[in-house]
Amino acid sequence: MVKRSDLVQIAPYLYEIPKSYRADMRVPARFYANGELLAKALEDRSLEQLVNTATLPGVVKWALAMPDIHQGYGFPIGGVVATKLPNGIISPGGVGYDINCGVCLLASDADEGEVRPYLEDLATALYEYVPSGVGVKGFVRLSDKELDELMVRGARWTLERGYARPEDLRHTEEGGAMKGADPSKVSKKARERGRAQVGTLGAGNHFAEIDVVDEVFDADVAAAFGLWEGQIVVQIHCGSRGFGHQICTDYVQLFQKAIRKYGITLPDRELVCAPFDTPEGQSYFAAMVAAANYAWANRQLLTHQVRQAFETVLAGKVKGFDLRVVYDVAHNIAKREFHDIDGKRMEVLVHRKGATRAFPAGHEAIPEDYRDYGQPVLVPGSMGTASWVLVGTPSAMDQTFGSSCHGAGRMMSRRQATKRVRGQTLIEELKHEGIVVRAGSMRGVAEEAPFAYKDVDLVVEVVHNAGIARKVARLRPIAVVKG
Repeated sequence: MVKRSDLVQIAPYLYEIPKSYRADMRVPARFYANGELLAKALEDRSLEQLVNTATLPGVVKWALAMPDIHQGYGFPIGGVVATKLPNGIISPGGVGYDINCGVCLLASDADEGEVRPYLEDLATALYEYVPSGVGVKGFVRLSDKELDELMVRGARWTLERGYARPEDLRHTEEGGAMKGADPSKVSKKARERGRAQVGTLGAGNHFAEIDVVDEVFDADVAAAFGLWEGQIVVQIHCGSRGFGHQICTDYVQLFQKAIRKYGITLPDRELVCAPFDTPEGQSYFAAMVAAANYAWANRQLLTHQVRQAFETVLAGKVKGFDLRVVYDVAHNIAKREFHDIDGKRMEVLVHRKGATRAFPAGHEAIPEDYRDYGQPVLVPGSMGTASWVLVGTPSAMDQTFGSSCHGAGRMMSRRQATKRVRGQTLIEELKHEGIVVRAGSMRGVAEEAPFAYKDVDLVVEVVHNAGIARKVARLRPIAVVKG
């Protein structure tokens, strides 16, 4: 286990585990924290996992973790690792099981006072329109051919069928579809799991949430994003469902053979990987892109359903109830990007596992109407706590391969949480705070209790003060839908 004495503080919010810490490290390991978050990181194996990622073939500059770091599968959640292309590795554990789990933020032109009288009905309608829970099916049924098309076209597939608006896709990372998907690299079992689940929320930490813009910290950027104090907004937090989970499972198994084939030595079997330019590496990337595109289509279908819920309850009662997409961002993905490494422009594969892209103003990947300000960075909190909208910075490109945190970061197991509180008790406590909850499982509510997570405000304070993302607006929840 990594100890406090092993760490070197190299900046007010930045710690390093030097390359000399272990003989097999190829680069240093760095992570962002303040005193309280540092103490939490030392309680599990997440820093040891971070050190392990610094041993991977092709890793460049440094292995990184955000202040919401916690123990994951192979890579820590909150990890960011770039490997040199074409022959640096790609690792399923560096993306995670829920490929392209991410967040879509929707904004209305209504304020809290207008919506509050209808909040109970609105929360009920959201629960009815947004299928949630383990194994639940969506309203769209896909043939094999349609599933192939969705894997390739992502959110564009939903636009072609009337479930999206052109401006939705313009405000979605990658326009809602990455290039490089190959449906032939996806197993029959993954296809079976994914066919009926598109347009569903799932369970666990996934949610649909009605929020109020509680405070604005950067008026110019907030105005560019269409955000203002008192405004009603909605977050949708979910990913690629059982489809992505099965793809990760399939390739973790395949890569157990690949590491032997390519003579790769690893400190942890969960880090299984393959060189990117090998048949195995290319196959996983093509399947991962298919799952990422599935996730963007999934969140877009959920956006359509959330709009229906708002219209059903608020039409004729509240002006400005229509919802527009502010931004949709991935936080479990691997992407080919160009970054400056030791003074040289280099193409790398950036693994972001529980980390959000945070590109600065002027970057060509940012939607044109946001390009003068920077990319929106969406940081959901835990149930009943604040969430944040940040914006990417030039410093992030220098420090973190253009990456920031993705959430609060779990610090207590689901089992531990259920021992401390009953779901119904938590729902009543949140109602007392003005937060309406609709959920299909009381155990699921207890598992996601706010005390099971780190303080998202502390996490955001670290990334803001470290200069890798800047505060724009704080969101306060008033209704939550869980599986």
